[in-house]
Amino acid sequence: MSEFLEFRLVQKKPKTDVYSVLSRCSNVELGKIKWYPSWRHYCFFPTTILETVHSDRCLMEISMFISNINNLHKRK
Repeated sequence: MSEFLEFRLVQKKPKTDVYSVLSRCSNVELGKIKWYPSWRHYCFFPTTILETVHSDRCLMEISMFISNINNLHKRK
């Protein structure tokens, strides 16, 4: 569990999933994590609706979550 972020499954596709990344303190969506076919990898897509700021810890938590779901996807 993340201290600052919530990773919420928002769409389950046949082969991949889409996750919303929300700030725990403001409950605002910072972006989505979804499959990027060109790289065959899950990636973070920041929201374009508002300007967001990310600390090193925030980015590390997003990176760790992406690494985990990429590893799970490879095992399938």
